[in-house]
Amino acid sequence: MAHQELSEQEIVRRRSMEALRERGIEPYPAAEYKVTGHTTEIRENFSDDLQPPREVQIAGRIMSRRIMGKASFMELQDADGRIQVYVSRDDLCPGEDKEMYNVVFKKLLDIGDFIGVKGYVFRTQMGEITVHAQEITLLSKSLRPLPVVKIKDGQAYDAFTDPELRYRRRYVDLVVNKGVKDIFIKRTKMFNSMREYFNSHGYLEVDTPVLQAIPGGAAARPFITHHNALDIPLYLRIANELYLKRLIVGGFDGVYEFSRNFRNEGMDRTHNPEFTCMEIYVPYKDYNWMMDFTEKMLEKLAIDVNGTTKVQIGDNEIDFKAPYPRITMTQAILDATGFDITGKTEDELRAFCKQRHIEIDDSWGKGKLIDEIFGAECEGKMIQPTFIIDYPIEMSPLTKRHRDNPELTERFELMVNGKELANAYSELNDPIDQYERFIEQMKLADKGDDEAMIIDHDFIRALEYGMPPTSGMGIGMDRLAMLLTGQSTIQEVLLFPQMRPEVKAKTDEGEAEETTEQ
Repeated sequence: MAHQELSEQEIVRRRSMEALRERGIEPYPAAEYKVTGHTTEIRENFSDDLQPPREVQIAGRIMSRRIMGKASFMELQDADGRIQVYVSRDDLCPGEDKEMYNVVFKKLLDIGDFIGVKGYVFRTQMGEITVHAQEITLLSKSLRPLPVVKIKDGQAYDAFTDPELRYRRRYVDLVVNKGVKDIFIKRTKMFNSMREYFNSHGYLEVDTPVLQAIPGGAAARPFITHHNALDIPLYLRIANELYLKRLIVGGFDGVYEFSRNFRNEGMDRTHNPEFTCMEIYVPYKDYNWMMDFTEKMLEKLAIDVNGTTKVQIGDNEIDFKAPYPRITMTQAILDATGFDITGKTEDELRAFCKQRHIEIDDSWGKGKLIDEIFGAECEGKMIQPTFIIDYPIEMSPLTKRHRDNPELTERFELMVNGKELANAYSELNDPIDQYERFIEQMKLADKGDDEAMIIDHDFIRALEYGMPPTSGMGIGMDRLAMLLTGQSTIQEVLLFPQMRPEVKAKTDEGEAEETTEQ
């Protein structure tokens, strides 16, 4: 970055860095700094009666400073939180040389710098637990000023709230915006709780290919790449379903995977082209068992993450306490519209969509039309966890036919807060039926449906060796994180969501600056 492109504050900080080096202070030292305490733990374990006071070494960012004469205060932030630090010139600089305080601390250190503080813990006259600094070590110099909120006449200024800047510069968002880090801590707790649940049932976590010769297991548009050594096209996976079923053929007694999936489709508040999905497959089970299994798991997750089964999302309080209602797709559409989809032809479904002003495509078959009707008329009204069951066969090319009605399949989707959260089947294990369903999908592709499934001959071969009756279920982990943390957009639960190329971005001072496209 050319010198003239720097802001005035950035120029000052670089000069401070040079001045530190001139005084023999390395702004980016390599040596280990031994930390013996963290902010939350220090406060929780403090005792006024402890004599002598506890000695600690802490490290973190300077987040605020109140510079006074011979004594000053600053606020230090580590991974746990913040704590006040008291700095006395006479304690920091015993003897005649006061440069460490008067020059280094007061003039050359800045908000955002990482420092180590060695001292003891005490309570101030104002009652605040504080570290009395006896030694300060610079650990990393910050060359850009943090956007620190300022309050004037009851108004907040310079808050880092622009969503685009927050998502692009998540590293800043995590530092200055309270509560953002807690979202991602809860996200990790969610993954850990789900793993514990599966492992306690004896199921095995596995890994399957991300680069696939055939993008199978879902109806979605893939990302395409090329393998130079093999000189073949490859696809980033849209789902891991077909590989996990191969493992059931191979004899595993239940497998699951947290997979990064990629779909070359639209982006909005609930969709990111790269997302995390969990899929689990258990032999000798059906979709009825899987509904019981899923609602118990979600109840456990809610409690492990939040300490309660209830979570507030906007105006809606969602309760994950099991059990959840179970409604057929046919009944849900009938209740919402008075239209019975049973036995309807493609032309009749298309006519109903036009009557209800539901946007459709000429390439869509019965399955996509029914799915669009449900999405437009029913999905958004289902706030509390609700299982929608028994989907028409055209919508579910990988699902076993319903035991009582061959026009339906043994499938459920779990709807929560107006969106699909989980999708599950009694898995289709008849290789001949599966092959015929793939053929029907290929006919849709010929009509122009670019999300229709491609036939996977190796998967058919695997089924021909025999797959036991199996139930499988997938959950969108990002959407689940949104629900359990009370967020309304997927970008809030992704550390680094996909963004449009950055051509111009706002600086920390609010002015426009030219940047390189990313």
